[in-house]
Amino acid sequence: MTHNMQLKPEPFAMIKNGTKTIELRLYDEKRRKISVGDDIVFTNTDTGELLEVIVLELYVFDSFATLYNELPLLECGYTEDDIDTASPDDMDLYYTKEAQAQYGVVGIRVERNLRPGI
Repeated sequence: MTHNMQLKPEPFAMIKNGTKTIELRLYDEKRRKISVGDDIVFTNTDTGELLEVIVLELYVFDSFATLYNELPLLECGYTEDDIDTASPDDMDLYYTKEAQAQYGVVGIRVERNLRPGI
């Protein structure tokens, strides 16, 4: 199955170059349909460029606080320059605390899909 998601340019580039291997999302109805082995096509929100990845693993948690304690943040889009200030509250820019409490959250481990297609 193929899923479509939007990504801002910076995380898009990090997944493209392999420095970000875990995408963080709300574990809502859309993300609950994702399974290991599925494809995700990310669309760069600025350029429209497409990037296809394969889902390798799903890490489901009750909150970003728990996720941030369990997963390697350098694989989640943080860099050596900003890792010291990384906080689960950073995700409040994307998802309300109420939505996080309602659905839980997921880390989606991906790798670039190098098969012909996109």
